[in-house]
Amino acid sequence: MARKKEYKEEEVIEKAMRLFWRNGYESTSMQMLEKEMGINKFSIYSSFGSKHGVFIESLNCYKLKVSAIFEKFQAARNGVEDIKQFFYDSAAICAVEGNEKGCLLTNTYNEFSESDDPVVKGQVLSFMDNLKDLFIEKLRMGSDEDEETILKQANFLVVAKHGLAAATRVNSPEEIEDYIEMTFNKF
Repeated sequence: MARKKEYKEEEVIEKAMRLFWRNGYESTSMQMLEKEMGINKFSIYSSFGSKHGVFIESLNCYKLKVSAIFEKFQAARNGVEDIKQFFYDSAAICAVEGNEKGCLLTNTYNEFSESDDPVVKGQVLSFMDNLKDLFIEKLRMGSDEDEETILKQANFLVVAKHGLAAATRVNSPEEIEDYIEMTFNKF
């Protein structure tokens, strides 16, 4: 007879997500996952298949965690001001107690840039493409710029968002505010 799980998958994935967010995929060992998640390797393999399976579920957990700011951003109708607010909201996630610094998806994007892992790359690229599409949508609002300029601005903002994610790991709140304000001086 199969043993009953004595843990909630959502809770252990939340713990794993924080560990990956803090250390990255490669630097996180199975032993670290066991300790952080509070379950043994057998349970990890039984529930998630592998470290990679835990990581994919952690990425999904992170996307749920940040979905509120994306929903707010998607629903907003003030163009560039909405993008600026999205930058502030993204930086504020790091100030929430229990959260790590930076962005798990940006960290993963950087870590897996040379990887051939189609699942992780697909998740990250889909996230980044969605972000770029949202930037394009907001840039079109109230703008008389041509499509080529809007695409260049959206590319700039994607790179600026990566920079913001990295900066929130080490820079002060005042420096982050200056970064955001200077980024949007261009618009």
